[in-house]
Amino acid sequence: MSSAIAFASEGALPAEFAAPPTGGFGDLLDAVVSPGLDLPCRSGDADLWFAEAPADLERAKRLCADCPIRESCLAGALDRREPWGVWGGEIFERGVIVARKRPRGRPRKHPVAERPAEQPLERANSSERRSAAA
Repeated sequence: MSSAIAFASEGALPAEFAAPPTGGFGDLLDAVVSPGLDLPCRSGDADLWFAEAPADLERAKRLCADCPIRESCLAGALDRREPWGVWGGEIFERGVIVARKRPRGRPRKHPVAERPAEQPLERANSSERRSAAA
C-alpha cells in the first residue's frame, strides 16, 4: 500500500486532498500525448515546477506564460486542488493559488535598520576611549 493511501485511510489528510480527482484531465492528456506541442514542463527540468526556492518557481511561472495549454492546466489544477507546484503559470500551495512563495525559515521579527558607514568607526573610537580612560 502506498503511503498516500495509508495516510488517507488513517485520516491524516484533509478530506479535500484524500478524495480522488474529479476531472480536468481530458485536454491535458490530449496535449501531453501530442508530439507537435512544445510544453515547457515536458522539455525542461520537471523539478523546476516543484522547487523550494521562490526564484525557481518564478522562473517556472515565466516559462508557462507562452504555453499553449496554460488555461487548461490551470483549470485542471484548480479542479483537482493541486497541493503544491506551478500549474498553469500560478503557484499552488495547499490547494490554493498564492501570489509568491515565501522562502524557507522564520521571518525576522523586526526589520534590519541600515547603518551609516561611519558608525562602526565611532564604536571603535569609543571603545578605545574607554580603555584609555581606564
